[in-house]
Amino acid sequence: MFFTFPSSFLLYFVSTALASACNVPIPHGIPSWQSQNFSCAGPADIYVVRQSPGKGLGVFTTRTLEVGTFVMQEPPIILIHPPEFRDGVGYPLSGIGQQVRNAFNALSEAEQAEVLGLTAYYTASEKKALDDVDELLPIFRSNAYNSGNQIGLYPKIARINHDCRPNTSYFWSARLGKLVVYASRRISEGEELSTSYIPLLHTHEDRRKRLRQYGFECSCNACALGEEERKMSDQRRTDIRQAFFDLNPHLTLSVPQSKAGKQRAQDRAIASTHLVQIVQEEELMDHYAQAFRVAAICHARVEDWQSATQYAHESYQRYLMADAQSEETMEMQVLTGQFIENWNEDLRAKSMRKS
Repeated sequence: MFFTFPSSFLLYFVSTALASACNVPIPHGIPSWQSQNFSCAGPADIYVVRQSPGKGLGVFTTRTLEVGTFVMQEPPIILIHPPEFRDGVGYPLSGIGQQVRNAFNALSEAEQAEVLGLTAYYTASEKKALDDVDELLPIFRSNAYNSGNQIGLYPKIARINHDCRPNTSYFWSARLGKLVVYASRRISEGEELSTSYIPLLHTHEDRRKRLRQYGFECSCNACALGEEERKMSDQRRTDIRQAFFDLNPHLTLSVPQSKAGKQRAQDRAIASTHLVQIVQEEELMDHYAQAFRVAAICHARVEDWQSATQYAHESYQRYLMADAQSEETMEMQVLTGQFIENWNEDLRAKSMRKS
């Protein structure tokens, strides 16, 4: 059996604080995902964990969150080195079962209760052979996140439900040893926080198939679109995926010298502008930073320094809100400064020609 993990979640709070804030008594302060009346405040009044209609427990804001606001940051309670990943299939359960069990056995009683309270989706074959299935495997499959080159389980972050147009983004910080979740758009008070459990650059039908491993049918706004709107959404996501595939191999800062090379670079600059437009139309905030970076470099290759600067700055701002010390943030900071200098030189040259 194989499975995949969310590709796409945080202020971390300990289980004792969780228990003291909850309005119902629960063992070790850890609620089961099946709890009907559970409600618990998050840190600094940023969020509350409570029932989400049709979804079990969910995470809701208690105040308006601006873009870039950090929501949670949590170290993994279990972290394993996975076996080889098979594209479109995932990781073999047989290759992780013993690792997960060993890590679980090393946890405290309260930590084990926290893990066992998480959602567990059992496949049809697992339901038929419950006595032979280690309950940790469905829990791990349903809740774990890619964490660099490892896979981690984050009980607090796992409460955040899926959406095909999520309002939060997350990243693994090796420096902190934590998974970090932040608001990728402005989130209104009382709104449910969401993330993505799967890669989003797929059609509605493909996303439905991928989400079956989590045991639910997505009913988010993107999935609830009418037939014609859904077709347009599917086409945009397909076009975004293809644009990244086509443009990424050509992201160098060398300016082509031949006429044919200049024309190809101009065509790619136009395509990169379209990429930014459709990413924004589809509201896929997770891909904003990458799309702006592609557009910045494509416009630098045709020496459109104004556009290159503006796109680079937008990309820098997006990477900055995720992790100020990441390689991507540093790269876009340098490129923004470099493009500004080129833009200024270009303006001076044009001014001299006029005078």
